[in-house]
Amino acid sequence: MSAEDAVCWVERHRGGAAPADVLAFADRLPGVAVEEMTGRWRGAELPTGSRLDGLLTAHRWWGKEVVDPDTVHPLLFPDRAGRPRPIDPAPAPLALLRRAPGLARSAPARLAFRAARPLLTTRRPTARLRPVVHRGVPTAALVYDRLPVVDVFRRVGPDLLLGLMDMRGLPDPFAFLLQRARG
Repeated sequence: MSAEDAVCWVERHRGGAAPADVLAFADRLPGVAVEEMTGRWRGAELPTGSRLDGLLTAHRWWGKEVVDPDTVHPLLFPDRAGRPRPIDPAPAPLALLRRAPGLARSAPARLAFRAARPLLTTRRPTARLRPVVHRGVPTAALVYDRLPVVDVFRRVGPDLLLGLMDMRGLPDPFAFLLQRARG
């Protein structure tokens, strides 16, 4: 699939796509080398009907940052001034997110996260990048240090990636897009 066709597919499906369609699309995309991941990436959800759809958006997720393969900030959220800051994802209540994601998207949960976010800010990396073979394609994977979560990536275009979050206990991957941030 050409990069132009892949970008068109993403634009047509930004509002949502079935999990099987997203996986079929991902299977036609090339992998991403670990070295190509360096930089800041602006994130956006790609809805698939996953229980987690809307969760990151509700909490104002900004994206990810890769300093080098061993220094990765998998979750950036804006501080009070709007600047993206890394947070430690380890305290995330994954069991609750799997069982009652609507509760995690609720107004009280958003307020609680906003209040706790400064306490979760960290300078220390909380993930690493490693090469993996995912669905038969060698690609970069972001491995969280203290969570049963792995994000795998496929190249849509020169500065646009498709991410698939694989979390233990989640039947289908959670899909998202990463656009390389400039400046």
